Amino acid sequence: MEQPVPIVTEDDVRHIAIRDFGHDDAESVLATLSRSEGSPRVQLAILKLADRNLEVLEEVERLAAQDFRDALAAAEYPRYTREIGFSKAPQSLLKDVIESDWKQYREWLDRV
Repeated sequence: MEQPVPIVTEDDVRHIAIRDFGHDDAESVLATLSRSEGSPRVQLAILKLADRNLEVLEEVERLAAQDFRDALAAAEYPRYTREIGFSKAPQSLLKDVIESDWKQYREWLDRV
């Protein structure tokens, strides 16, 4: 079973920035994200990991600038990263972990 990859847009990034940080801070948040030069997928990973905290946003942006894959793994595949990583795992565990990670990401993205 392959891990799903979110297909997201700049509109999604703007929406989540406003949702999580409010209209007053959204432009500042978007300016910080524009420094990362990452795709909308990477920018959403940064927003998710920041968890509505402007200071953490800056830290995560720096992490993503060093290696965007670290941000993607932590945001999109947290359980897989913790429990499986690069080791072999039974298919039943893989399926459960991948489904769990995808569910938590979609719930975060779709949260009102």
